[in-house]
Amino acid sequence: MRKKFYDTAVKQERAVLVGVITANESDERAKEYLEELEFLVETAGAKTEKVFTQKLSKPDRATFVGSGRLEDIQAYVKAEEIDMVVFDDELTPSQLRNIENELQVKILDRNNLILDIFANRAKTAQAKTQVELAQLQYLLPRLTRLWTHLERQKGGIGMRGPGESQIETDRRLILNKIDLLKDKLKAIDKQNETQRKNRQQMIRVALVGYTNVGKSTIMNMLSKSDVFAENKLFATLDTTVRKVVIENVPFLLSDTVGFIRKLPHDLVECFKSTLDEVREADILIHVVDVSHPSFEDHIRAVNDTLRELGALDKQTIMVFNKIDAYKPVQTHLEDEAHTMTLEDFKHSWMAKNNNPAIFISATERENIDEFRSLIYELVKDIHTKRYPYDNLLY
Repeated sequence: MRKKFYDTAVKQERAVLVGVITANESDERAKEYLEELEFLVETAGAKTEKVFTQKLSKPDRATFVGSGRLEDIQAYVKAEEIDMVVFDDELTPSQLRNIENELQVKILDRNNLILDIFANRAKTAQAKTQVELAQLQYLLPRLTRLWTHLERQKGGIGMRGPGESQIETDRRLILNKIDLLKDKLKAIDKQNETQRKNRQQMIRVALVGYTNVGKSTIMNMLSKSDVFAENKLFATLDTTVRKVVIENVPFLLSDTVGFIRKLPHDLVECFKSTLDEVREADILIHVVDVSHPSFEDHIRAVNDTLRELGALDKQTIMVFNKIDAYKPVQTHLEDEAHTMTLEDFKHSWMAKNNNPAIFISATERENIDEFRSLIYELVKDIHTKRYPYDNLLY
C-alpha cells in the first residue's frame, strides 16, 4: 500500500492592497502610504501581489471604494486565489461587513494589520497585555459581524432574540476582560514605577524615532548589548534599558517602540505606559533614517507623538542615521533644479534648528566617536548640575 505524504509547511499568504487617494492627498503621498502598508504586510509574513487605488473625494460609506473598483478587486481575488485584502485606512464595522460579503476572503484594515504584528512581536507580560487590550477595544464595535447568522436585521419570525442576546453576552464578556486587562496593566505600571525610582540617581537617555530607523542597532553599539534588531517594522516592542558608561560618566539608555503614521489610537493609548521611559528621560536621542525619501514626514510624526506624551520640550539630540545609504535629492529653487547633497542638507538643517545634530551610519560605524562625545558632554553637563558634589567626574 502506497503511503500518502502531505505538505505540512505553512504557505505564505498572498495579499492585495487597496487605497483611496482623497482630494487633499497627493499621488506621491498615497504611493508612499501604500509602500509602507506593503512593508507592514511583509513584516506580518504575507506577500503583496497587487495594489488597487481609486481617486475619491472621500472613501465610500458602504464599501470604502466605488462599486466598479470593488468588482475589479473581486475579479482579481477570485482569478488569482488571493488569501486576503488589506485596506490602507480603518474600516467601519458596516464597511467591513459589506466588503466581506462581496469578496468572500479575509479582510484587514491598516489598524488590524498593525495589531496583528504587535501581537506576534509582543514578548513580555506587559506588551502582551497592552496588545490584547488594544485588540479587544478594536473588536468591540465590530462584534455584530461575528454573528451574522443570528442578526435581527432581516426581521421576521425566527430572526428575533438570540442574535441580540448572544452579541450582548459577548460584549459583556469583552468589557469584563478589558477591565481585567486594565487592572493588570496598572499593577505592571506600579512595578515599573518602583524600578524607575530605584534608577533615579542615574541620568536617563531614551532612543525615540520612527519604526525601522536603526534605534536598536544604535542601542547595541552604545551599550555593547544584544538587543533584537531586524530590518522590519516594530522589531522592538518592549522597552529595553541598559547601563552605559562613556569615559567616566554612567547613564541609563532605553530603546522604545518605534512610531508610525496612522498608528491606531487604541494602540497609542495602551502603549503610553511603555513610553513612560520617554516621559521621564533627561535626554532624548531622536533617530532619523536620512536615506528615506520622506524622513521629514517621519520627524513630524514622531514629534506629534512626543507632543501627545508631553515630552516634546525635552533636550534632544537629532541623529541622522544611514548616511551611507543617502541619495542626493532633486529640489527646485526659483524654477532652477538643484541637487541637494548630504553636505547641503547638513548646513540647511543646522541653520534652521537649535537642537544638536549628528550624521552617522550605525552599521558602517561612521562618526560614532563624535556621537559618543556629544552624548558624553550633554550627560556630564546634567550630571554636574544635578550632583555638584559627586566626585565621580573628578
